[in-house]
Amino acid sequence: MPETAPFPWSDKKIAAFRETLLTWYDQNKRDLPWRRDHEPYHVLVSETMLQQTQVQTVIPYYEAFLTQFPTVQALADAPQAQVMKAWEGLGYYSRARHLQEAAQQVVRDYAGVFPTTAVELQTLQGIGPYTAGAIASIAFNEVAPAIDGNAFRVFARLFCIEDDIAKPQTRAVFDRVIRRVIDPARPGDFNQAIMDLGSTYMRASDPDAEHSPVAAFDASFQSGRVLDFPVKTKKPRPVPIAYLALAIHSPAGWLLMQRPQTGMLGDLWMFPLIAEDELEETLAPARLQEAAEQFGAEAGTALTLSDPGLRPVTHTFTHQKWTMTIVQAEIDKFSLATLPARWVPESELASLALPTVQKKLLRRMQLLKE
Repeated sequence: MPETAPFPWSDKKIAAFRETLLTWYDQNKRDLPWRRDHEPYHVLVSETMLQQTQVQTVIPYYEAFLTQFPTVQALADAPQAQVMKAWEGLGYYSRARHLQEAAQQVVRDYAGVFPTTAVELQTLQGIGPYTAGAIASIAFNEVAPAIDGNAFRVFARLFCIEDDIAKPQTRAVFDRVIRRVIDPARPGDFNQAIMDLGSTYMRASDPDAEHSPVAAFDASFQSGRVLDFPVKTKKPRPVPIAYLALAIHSPAGWLLMQRPQTGMLGDLWMFPLIAEDELEETLAPARLQEAAEQFGAEAGTALTLSDPGLRPVTHTFTHQKWTMTIVQAEIDKFSLATLPARWVPESELASLALPTVQKKLLRRMQLLKE
């Protein structure tokens, strides 16, 4: 929708849309725990968890998280390992780190009081335009759009917006449209109503546009083009990567390494991984010995290999698909002096905050129950 084009709705139609949408929302809004107050900390926690995660999955995590960290101060002061353990199973663990860092900023830079505008909120770690708009509108009644996947889909269909939502510059198009339509008296409820509308009548697949409360305003429904919107280029398939997962055991336990803070699964604990294309002969003992020495095995220390015949473990991320062949070994001498690594007794594996992919490896080895 060109910036210079006349807005397709009159002021009267905009007012009618607001009334229709909010009347429907007042009568049908979902009873979600984070909607029971307008506390900005609660909005931040819920919106962070809801990124890439379904509502029903988030609810028990949200409630348990607030039990452990009931205030922004409590989250700021908590040990990072405790926060990561509370996040275990939600995935995308950088969200948990950023959430705690944002809490620490609020405590350190704002004396524990959240900034009240979307612009200021984006100075906090991990808070982008959507989360900032959600907090500002819900907690502080700022007239600010909260543009997530639901908002893209709803407004693309309402106005038949042809712009590709996969392109970063398209957000500005939707921002202009939503700012014309958002209810200035109830911006938080308006944004949440759009979320509910996008997850019910205006779903991505199998929508029910005919019975939608805003069917009369839906240009895509009126023109029979509902599934043409939003316009979005397809994501590339995840890149396949083959690894050896070195399940190295010693009298002290299993060797786990902490992954680098930046990159996939940052700061989390896993078996050492070696990309198979880095080894000329993937499972040859001499090559594996060489690989083990990269992780601290004393030169000349023999690995006792076992071949349990376990099926490889696969795990798909957004952009990568890992296939991991587990190679088990026993070792007596292993130096961890220069490594971000630790020996973990089998009895302690279940108490660590482990990524799902590492849990899959442990379950394949029958070291962790379902």
